[in-house]
Amino acid sequence: MSFTWPLALLLLTLVPLLLGGYLWQLRRRRKQAVRFSSVALIRAALPPRSAWRRHVPVALLLAGIAALAVASARPQTSTRVPLSRTSIILALDVSRSMCATDVDPNRLTVAQAAARRFVQDKAPGTRVGIVAFAGFAEEIVPPTTDSKQLLAAIDNLTTSRGTVIGAATLKALDALAAVNPDIAPVGTDTAGTGTGAPAAPSDPSAAATPATPPPGGYEPDIVVLLTDGANTRGIDPIEAAQQAAARRVRVYTIGFGTTTPAPMVCTRAQLGGGALGGDGFGGGPPPDVGGAGGAGGGRRSFLLTDEPTLMKVAEITGGSFYRAQDAGQLRDVFAKLPKQIELQTRHQEISVAFAALGFLL
Repeated sequence: MSFTWPLALLLLTLVPLLLGGYLWQLRRRRKQAVRFSSVALIRAALPPRSAWRRHVPVALLLAGIAALAVASARPQTSTRVPLSRTSIILALDVSRSMCATDVDPNRLTVAQAAARRFVQDKAPGTRVGIVAFAGFAEEIVPPTTDSKQLLAAIDNLTTSRGTVIGAATLKALDALAAVNPDIAPVGTDTAGTGTGAPAAPSDPSAAATPATPPPGGYEPDIVVLLTDGANTRGIDPIEAAQQAAARRVRVYTIGFGTTTPAPMVCTRAQLGGGALGGDGFGGGPPPDVGGAGGAGGGRRSFLLTDEPTLMKVAEITGGSFYRAQDAGQLRDVFAKLPKQIELQTRHQEISVAFAALGFLL
């Protein structure tokens, strides 16, 4: 229990003062008692009343004063409740490598199933948004509590070439900024459209040191980024992570897929018609894409996850990195993700109850 006006509790000193005055008065009466020769005559004159009952009115009065004194301090109870304005952005990789069949039936299908379960199990009042990224990042669904809209968007994801992890992070930050005024939107000059030359190789070991929890704590909103590859163009993921850390937004990263090459087989629905810049690419593997991640940089297979960069992104922002190589592991990872990111302390004033009790006494 806490108090808005704790100095008002000084009124409680009235209780021992009045009690002391009452006891002093009783003692003074005993000294001034008149002596009678017949005790039986005195007992007959007294009303039929127990000795302790004559003290009840004073006890009730003192208890009432104590209750009113506590009420004047405005007592409050504190309970931990879910923060209703929590928003979670699911940034999902829809590059063509997500059609790899090393995870049966393919990576994208399994990722869609895990994302669906995550949406269905979210805490009431938690808003979820979806950002899909391949050659560029696009906000598919802004943060909402409408599960039907989210599930429909997940089911309709289509693939394209490229992997812009950094740009996806910034797009997710903008989605959060639209619903949380405490998060500054990303400037247009750093949004990363995904066009132009591939980004320079990132060196996670040379990145900024991991961010310590900021003085004001993290924002209640988070980004969950799932990818099976490495950044191929646009802003570097480490730089995007630093922008997220500056906004006190945590990024939870998931590296999905195995290290075993496998054919890529997309369903007709997953190939789509260019919702994210589809290029009509068929079911065969695309050419090897230069990666912009990993310690030392260099070229990476489009089927391999850049785990060092994903780890550093999570470390810089205060999030966590998870690895999943099959459907079961991915389900477990999504189950570990926070469904409600933060609890807030709700204070409820109960001074009315103490005031009512005081007046009653």
